Amino acid sequence: MSVMEKLQSGAQKLGLSLSPRQLSQFYIYYQELVAWNQRLNLTRITGYEDVQIKHFLDSLTVSLAWPPRKNGAAFRVIDVGTGAGMPGLPLKISFPNIKLTLLEATAKKTAFLRHLSQKLGLENVAIAVGRAEDVAHQSQYRERFDAVLARGVAPLVTLAELALPFCRIGGSFIALKKGDIGPEMDQASRVVSLLGGKLREIKGVNLDEFSDKRVLVIIDKVSPTPEPYPRRPGIPGKRPLLAPAPEPDGNMRHPQDDDR
Repeated sequence: MSVMEKLQSGAQKLGLSLSPRQLSQFYIYYQELVAWNQRLNLTRITGYEDVQIKHFLDSLTVSLAWPPRKNGAAFRVIDVGTGAGMPGLPLKISFPNIKLTLLEATAKKTAFLRHLSQKLGLENVAIAVGRAEDVAHQSQYRERFDAVLARGVAPLVTLAELALPFCRIGGSFIALKKGDIGPEMDQASRVVSLLGGKLREIKGVNLDEFSDKRVLVIIDKVSPTPEPYPRRPGIPGKRPLLAPAPEPDGNMRHPQDDDR
């Protein structure tokens, strides 16, 4: 089997042609992920084929929703709550000209991200350490990005508050989601509008490699996010702007992405 064969095949279905160098970068990414995972708990998915599909190919599905500029202008992307670098770093490998910022609150994970970016020889990758609730109020990050990405880290009603403040007017917030997104979107629709967003599309990801339903929620930024948002750390998750219905046991329950 050739290096990253499953990823290469899936990427072709997305219209992406990965060069031998890019496939080699993905293989190094896999090796480093598994090695560091032994002490950092970066992911529960470590199988060679599983990482190719459930992490790398899943990240590349964002390419169905975004238009990196081809005229040489910088396309600024921020990956909110990136964890082990996904979807940001797989997209950076595939689209080397983007200017990528990885936002992660855990210092040990940012050490991995710095090491990996250097190991892969990637340029124009910045790493921001901190909570989205704090960083989004800093002038160098607020409403500065053409694309804001988030992958399965919270329900949409929370994600919208964390992510939309980073997005410039005319840019887009893209959330990678799994399962029936309808109830989440219904719950979040008023919040999206409040925060300056407008739903463009819920785009299905139809690849044989995925046995479950995956979608991209694409929200365009049409007006400024009011200054108070996001609220202080922890509040968007604990007290969503539109609270979800409690389960019979009184706990708040949200659909979670098992392999994200």
